[in-house]
Amino acid sequence: MINASGLGIGMTSQRTRDRMVNRLREQGIHDPRVLAVMRTTPRHLFVEEALASRAYEDTALPIGFGQTISRPYIVARMSELVLEEHRPGKVLEVGTGSGYQAAILAQLVSRVYTVERIGPLFEKAGRLLHEVGFKNIHFRLSDGAWGWLEEKPFDTIVLTAAPEDVPSELLTQLAPGGRLIAPVGPPGNQHLMVIHKEGGRYRQSVIEPVSFVPLRPGLES
Repeated sequence: MINASGLGIGMTSQRTRDRMVNRLREQGIHDPRVLAVMRTTPRHLFVEEALASRAYEDTALPIGFGQTISRPYIVARMSELVLEEHRPGKVLEVGTGSGYQAAILAQLVSRVYTVERIGPLFEKAGRLLHEVGFKNIHFRLSDGAWGWLEEKPFDTIVLTAAPEDVPSELLTQLAPGGRLIAPVGPPGNQHLMVIHKEGGRYRQSVIEPVSFVPLRPGLES
């Protein structure tokens, strides 16, 4: 879908992406599907031009409006968790942000539905993802805590911002056997979690400590 082999020079070159993937392996990312997509997706297109030379560092970068693009390891780890049990057909992402996580997921699953509460980020990400050729990403400007009721159920829901408690509305939009992957907790005490829907009950697993921007309510123009 994206072929980045001819995109970027110097610190945004394919060689730089290869070094990033080697670092991801060293950090414990092993799914070859995730590594392949991370290698070919031009992360520098999803950050401000002034920060493009830092796009492949293992760090979160600002994208405006108090939001960040997650560090490559976190994007890869969450994508690996999405694929861990089976390849889901339909994924909801809460928090489009730069669009980078959606771009990664869209190359790994059949359909991605992504919601964003900040108007300018919603417009910028949608325009970029359309320009680079994605046809299986569906966008909505909305309060992420409400999910996307009209398109439920989802095999997997991924949050790219941290609620202190997972919104119950999102859990109701999971398909039977579905999973929600999210950073949960207040700033300074967040953990990446996987919540499994098993019949009418939910089982949660704690993966590792993380640091995300908080999940905020309402729309912002």
